[in-house]
Amino acid sequence: MKAIRKVLLLALLLTHFSAFALFDQCKELFPNQQIPTSHQAGRDLCFDGFAIYYSPQDKKPIYTVEKLHHKQFLAPHPKRTNQFYEEARLPFAERAQLSDYRGSGYDRGHNAPAGDMHTDQSMAQSFSLANMMPQARQNNQGIWSKNVEEPTRQYIKRASGDIYVYTGSVGKSGSIGSGRVTIPSHLFKLVYDPNKNLAWAYWIENTNEANMSPPISYEELVQKTGIDFHLPLKPQVTSAKAADNIKPKATPIGAWYPIFFDDESPKKMSELISQIKEGKVVSIQIQFDRNRDLAQKLATQIQAQTQMQPELSQSSPPESPGVQYERARVTAIVRSK
Repeated sequence: MKAIRKVLLLALLLTHFSAFALFDQCKELFPNQQIPTSHQAGRDLCFDGFAIYYSPQDKKPIYTVEKLHHKQFLAPHPKRTNQFYEEARLPFAERAQLSDYRGSGYDRGHNAPAGDMHTDQSMAQSFSLANMMPQARQNNQGIWSKNVEEPTRQYIKRASGDIYVYTGSVGKSGSIGSGRVTIPSHLFKLVYDPNKNLAWAYWIENTNEANMSPPISYEELVQKTGIDFHLPLKPQVTSAKAADNIKPKATPIGAWYPIFFDDESPKKMSELISQIKEGKVVSIQIQFDRNRDLAQKLATQIQAQTQMQPELSQSSPPESPGVQYERARVTAIVRSK
């Protein structure tokens, strides 16, 4: 009888989830193989190109992590499968089901995006419902896709080394389906560039009417989510003597966000000028590929109205079959206080 009790206890321990994720089979996806800590209990799931810390209560990711490099985007992009499936590794009672999303009015929003996948297998795996969150439809297809996921990919394509990306959601705005999959109130994406000792996070309301706002700091994201990602960020230079040795063009540490210009756009320029005059902008870099004229016009307008001197930078993302970008587009990289 004692032996049976021990077996039952061991089985219970093995099936019970905890707040201490291990990720034994995919630690290499994390910076310095340091696993985040969270007060939320969950299950760790390893995939080919990403990993998920999954909430059995909410039936969606607490966070996902990807380790990405610009070379991954040079190969032909695998075909998008659009074949959503229930995660068989999860106990049935903990799974989100296809029927939960049907008729809910919410998209099955990827955490680790299909657009980041660079093999057929990782593409197929990205459609696991364990990788999905109930996301407002216009949010998913609009502001999140165009103003969060795509700028993140463009940054990775220009970066020289590995970039780590965490995506997740927090809060409760109800639930969907008979499985009661939690609808999050806010979504986040944390980007970490170890080569530049730089980290920033997008923080977006999970609504169709959500507005884009400047990224928040790493510290603020930790406070908002209760997740310590254990990023090995080095402290900023604080002594005056050390600061004197920093070159003027050194990359500042702080939040940044892109503003895309396909034309002169008086509305976008007016909003940017207002931000500068309110003292919320530290510097601006205007990136362009072929449209130097538009880049110079924007720089001239900014300098004439604010005395701030934007830096012009000609930079082309690497050619990548199957991945398109607007060569005539000009991007103002705004660094905020």
